[in-house]
Amino acid sequence: MTRSFRYYDLILGAFVAVLLCSNLIGPAKIVQLALPFFGKVDFGAGILFFPLSYIFGDILTEVYGYALARRVIWSGFAAMLFATVMTWVVLAMPASPDASFNAQLQPALETCFGGGWRIALGSIIAFFVGDFLNSYVLAKMKVRMGGKHPWARFIGSTVVGQGVDSLIFYPIAFMGIWSPEKVLGVMLINWILKILVEAVMTPVTTIVCAKLKQAEGVDAFDTDTDFTPFSLKR
Repeated sequence: MTRSFRYYDLILGAFVAVLLCSNLIGPAKIVQLALPFFGKVDFGAGILFFPLSYIFGDILTEVYGYALARRVIWSGFAAMLFATVMTWVVLAMPASPDASFNAQLQPALETCFGGGWRIALGSIIAFFVGDFLNSYVLAKMKVRMGGKHPWARFIGSTVVGQGVDSLIFYPIAFMGIWSPEKVLGVMLINWILKILVEAVMTPVTTIVCAKLKQAEGVDAFDTDTDFTPFSLKR
């Protein structure tokens, strides 16, 4: 009999919602802020919220284990793929000439959601590889550490997962559009900021994991787990 959990579905829904919003709203917008020690830096607006998806991924792997986290990652992947296809179809459909507002609406929709196939492809591939690496590294570190020092695996898995995510996304999406220096600079700043968000949120993540483990009566250790990403087995 497959065990059910009280909060797993809620975390899955939150993960997918954050993932879709952070990828649909702002990945192509580059903002500039003056930060202490760094000066003026450029970074993608999407990273303000995208790291939250990794935090949910950390919670899922830490509490429920890699196999259940893997199902959530596939749910996110399917949601991103559907959103991408739906966006392309809606934008490609001919606008009715009888609706006067379409003349202004169509260009606005194309500006907001028509980021192009490179951004969509980069987002999907980067998410798939980065999230699975994040979950894999966290699960392995938990076993190696005997469940101790959760802060180390939360941050360590983010360093790897978010690093690979940025390394994949920005070259696919913007190389040849931006200068190589711009791509490298934005990629590096994004990676650092994502790690900082994870570090700042680590106390909250640790408390949430502890509460969930108590409420669900589970603390998964992936000692005999098949780590292939191409499975939906629990």
